[in-house]
Amino acid sequence: MDERETRRSGYPLTIPDTLLQSEAMQQACFARDFREIFRLVNRRTGSSHAAMAAAIGKMTSSRVSDIIRGVRGIRGRAVIERVADGFGIPGEMIGLPRRPWEGSPENIDETTDACTGVWTVVDSEVKSQDGTSAAALDAPGATALPFRRALLKGGIAAAAMTGADLEEVPHVAAALEDAHRYLDGPLIDFFRKQLEVAKHDDGALGSRKSLPLVLGLLNAMGEWARDVKPTVRRELLSVGADGAEFAGWLYRDIQQPATAVFWYNQAVEWAQEANDPAMQGYMLLKKSQMAYDDGDAGRILTLAQAGQHERWQLPTRVQAELLQQEALGCAMIGEPFSLVEQKLGTACELLAHAADTEPSDLGAYFNEHTLLLRNAVTYTEAGKPGLAADLFGKMISAGALSRRDVGFFNARRSAALALSGEPDEAARIGSASAKVARAMKSERTMRVLDEVAQTLSRWRSRPVVREFREALRAA
Repeated sequence: MDERETRRSGYPLTIPDTLLQSEAMQQACFARDFREIFRLVNRRTGSSHAAMAAAIGKMTSSRVSDIIRGVRGIRGRAVIERVADGFGIPGEMIGLPRRPWEGSPENIDETTDACTGVWTVVDSEVKSQDGTSAAALDAPGATALPFRRALLKGGIAAAAMTGADLEEVPHVAAALEDAHRYLDGPLIDFFRKQLEVAKHDDGALGSRKSLPLVLGLLNAMGEWARDVKPTVRRELLSVGADGAEFAGWLYRDIQQPATAVFWYNQAVEWAQEANDPAMQGYMLLKKSQMAYDDGDAGRILTLAQAGQHERWQLPTRVQAELLQQEALGCAMIGEPFSLVEQKLGTACELLAHAADTEPSDLGAYFNEHTLLLRNAVTYTEAGKPGLAADLFGKMISAGALSRRDVGFFNARRSAALALSGEPDEAARIGSASAKVARAMKSERTMRVLDEVAQTLSRWRSRPVVREFREALRAA
């Protein structure tokens, strides 16, 4: 029996080290992918749904089944803690403080060492129990590790501090002790900056790499929002709404729609409380785009139209994106191509008049390049795959896309080529897309490529198509 199992002798279930240390489980924990965590525990330990529910507590076997099938998700820190304790997952693996059954960190005296994560605020100065000042971290060779551990106490994953400036760290630690007093504009700016880092890294590293940081920040903002002054709370929740929207997107990319919906709904709730009408209208756009994942043309159209109401006070570029999304919905329900083109043209005109200095950053990514890529998707849905394939090729060759987006839009280009009756070129580009999807772990890209494989099935005997199918299986 290993040390972890010994410490958990009173618990009904402890997953083995071989499973805990597997790449699949580590990735699932980093991303808080509970569907995958439950699936792995169920299949690799042989634990029944009833046994898993009993180990977690306050959960039924039917809910365990729903989580594994992706019908329901997990929300709330208390439930996450019960999952970690029920299965024996160390807190640090899943963005929580050390669990009671883990004991004290090895080789650390909790009564004297600064790394224990116990910090107090004395005369506006952050100090550890042994009197070590946070200012000492500015000394040559100093490290932010003690504060990273301290932050776990407040619900932020250690990854949330990656890239933080040392001068910001004491302020964050002070907020841990007294959010009402110390959580203010500079700290909210810190959250905003960290979200921007995650958004930048997403396209280069993939959604699973970005999720730990984003979830850690959202957990912290949700916890601290309870203790701050009302004016700070509204500002904090406005940033939180932006982060929740981004988390929803990340879960869309790894094909976890139930969790994506949860974060989208959280973004709307926080935006309402923050009195942020623009974010509320923006979320109608995001939900319309998510409806495209399900092929729900009617929902795509009506959500895009609802988002264009003047009460949302949206930036011009978001209005243009909503009009482009409406054109996509029209194409999918079979409206005349002339109407689709008219709406796309109006969206282009709106975007051309969008000022670079608009007060809101919403939709800042939506430029002429993005519009043309979306137009290519619309052409495919309107029955013009040849036009779509040419436009995809032109936009991808411009070199402005991230690695992940190159893979995704090449998948879309492959789909358009297959529909145009060009199986060899579709297969060649699809194979290249599959390699990127595998490296970036983009389930959204893989879903498009699966559709391409179905379209190419009548050409399955062609050598290039066979190579594509092999590349798809490898991915």
